Amino acid sequence: MNELPELNLKGKVSEREWRARVDLAAAYRLAVMHGWNDIIYTHISVRIPDTDEYLINAFGLTFDEITASNLVKIDIDGNIIQDDCPFEINPAGYTIHSAVHKARHEVICVIHNHQVDAIAVASQKFGLLPLSQYSAFALASLSYHRYEGLAVDSNEVKRIQDDLDANNFMLLPNHGALTCGVSVGDAFMHMYDLIQACKIQCKAVAFGTEFIELDESVIEGIKAQADIVHTGTTGGQKAWPAMLRLVKRTYPDFDQ
Repeated sequence: MNELPELNLKGKVSEREWRARVDLAAAYRLAVMHGWNDIIYTHISVRIPDTDEYLINAFGLTFDEITASNLVKIDIDGNIIQDDCPFEINPAGYTIHSAVHKARHEVICVIHNHQVDAIAVASQKFGLLPLSQYSAFALASLSYHRYEGLAVDSNEVKRIQDDLDANNFMLLPNHGALTCGVSVGDAFMHMYDLIQACKIQCKAVAFGTEFIELDESVIEGIKAQADIVHTGTTGGQKAWPAMLRLVKRTYPDFDQ
């Protein structure tokens, strides 16, 4: 069994970078807690605010091994720019993330996973249905991107960008789900809402009965209603501090 290198970058990087590292490490641990991990595959990426530098997981680590210090700093093309980094990344896995970061500079965090309910709903011809409050959040800003095989073709980047456009939720038929946000908390809450919506739809479809669908007017007004609930802040801003406390209780080493 190969032991992981012991790294501690706290105090050796800027406070801005360290805060991004802690938030991203927490997101990986939350992915484990919610069953969104896929062995060592799929990724969550973060742009270090006010820079063109990014953080992503080291290839070969399970999500419950990821800490603030063992995240890898890269440029927009996936080149490692971190001195004496003992890890490598999965370049193919970064293709989807780079597509979003290149086109949407306001986006701080991109989450992509292969959660099974999301794949099931994405692969149904009718897509995500308006069956729940969770689906209303997603449907207000949802797009789709058809499966083209493993994301190793640079020509796919433009098609991902065109399909995502200004949306924050994406379903990828036969593949998985993607969300993005102006903070790690926002991207996480978007993914939480999307997967909850997919889980509910899978259960509803399994029952084989007729559905009560949300009115289109409800979906159109859901963003304004959410602003009222969150008192002018985003859902991520409200929920993320609690999520950090939860991760710290469950995985005390994540912020090392």
